[in-house]
Amino acid sequence: MPFLDHFNLIAPYYDGWFQSTGLENLRSNLDLPVSGMILDAGGGTGRVSQLLLGTAASFIVADISIGMLKQAHHKGSLEPVCTYTERLPFKNGFFDRIVMVDALHHVMDSRQTAGELWRVLKVGGKIVIEEPDIRKFAVKLVSLAEKLLLMRSHFLTASAIQNLFPYPQARTRLVQENHIMWVVIDKVDGFQSLG
Repeated sequence: MPFLDHFNLIAPYYDGWFQSTGLENLRSNLDLPVSGMILDAGGGTGRVSQLLLGTAASFIVADISIGMLKQAHHKGSLEPVCTYTERLPFKNGFFDRIVMVDALHHVMDSRQTAGELWRVLKVGGKIVIEEPDIRKFAVKLVSLAEKLLLMRSHFLTASAIQNLFPYPQARTRLVQENHIMWVVIDKVDGFQSLG
């Protein structure tokens, strides 16, 4: 547990302060609807999953902040799970889609998190990681502010995020709009990867 859980403190106000943008890009990149399960990794209050309800059979919101998950608990049929993204309590190949919005820069170990996301993704599934583009001046200011607030934020470039998935079955692509980027990772069948 972090020394100061900033997210527990702001949980009751989070959805009012932070609006979801780029929802259509997110939906499109996730290739929704899907008949299976979606993991919202680092999903906090479930603000993103709530907007995607009806596009999958079920949604699990995984986060380490109890305060944030209490907010998710009151939103539709979201299932909150308290866990670190570096040690997900799910079986291999459990999820059809995984989404991680504005959360990768908050994890303790981005490489270990990426490995866990990859492990719990089904073959044929997709991971979509949405992050602010650290190359943009406004995002650099946000990064500085988070450091001053003693958050453990560590923003990565798009290529650094893509490099977290060095697997032969991984097919990555980048979509960008203004100061937001979406790194899309497809887990292809092993036979497709030979072609």
